[in-house]
Amino acid sequence: MGSLILKSILGLAFLMLVLAAALFLSAGSLNFWQAWVYLAVFLVCALLITAYLIKYDPKLLARRVKAGPAAERQKSQQLIQSLASLFFVGLFIVAGLDYRFHWSEVPPAVSLISDGFVVLGFFVVFLVFRENSYTSAVIEVSKDQKVIASGPYRVVRHPMYAGASLLLLFSPLALGSWVAAPLPLPLILVVAARLLGEERYLSENLSGYKGYRQEVRCRLVPFIW
Repeated sequence: MGSLILKSILGLAFLMLVLAAALFLSAGSLNFWQAWVYLAVFLVCALLITAYLIKYDPKLLARRVKAGPAAERQKSQQLIQSLASLFFVGLFIVAGLDYRFHWSEVPPAVSLISDGFVVLGFFVVFLVFRENSYTSAVIEVSKDQKVIASGPYRVVRHPMYAGASLLLLFSPLALGSWVAAPLPLPLILVVAARLLGEERYLSENLSGYKGYRQEVRCRLVPFIW
């Protein structure tokens, strides 16, 4: 358990360092207040979710720690994860460059409201973790895994991706950048590609998933797709 906690904290610390470096190096300044607020919001939300998993679902935490392109078994998913990582970091670099060169300006109130939507995105992810202990960071099926059709899974088939997409969509505005606002779109397209591959895998390997697809029609966006 101790090694799992350490690995989780080190992984989160590494992520935060990458995000901070992408933001402040591209901004060329530490006076980027929107970045400080965003990083604080991101860190607090991630720590709260991690603390919950440590206490109530360490098995799920172990599944989540095993992540990244190298952890994927399919080459197509390795490529998708690599692209997602590049697009993700790129969003923060462009936001930092926007701050440095003053390409655009977002009203402070809009940035703070957008931080609220980032929190909402994290909350959706938390609801998914609370409902589904099989939410692995890689595409796989455990031998005792069952289809989850309750909680947020009653609304869309991939609520974790929905929560992450919400978080991503509002990140540029939270960081004070209109220029970076379109950048979550290619990232969400990559997420959609991963989602489709995951659905094919689950349909073939998880008993009852085909029936669940008939019950819940929307994959990512309620009432739309």
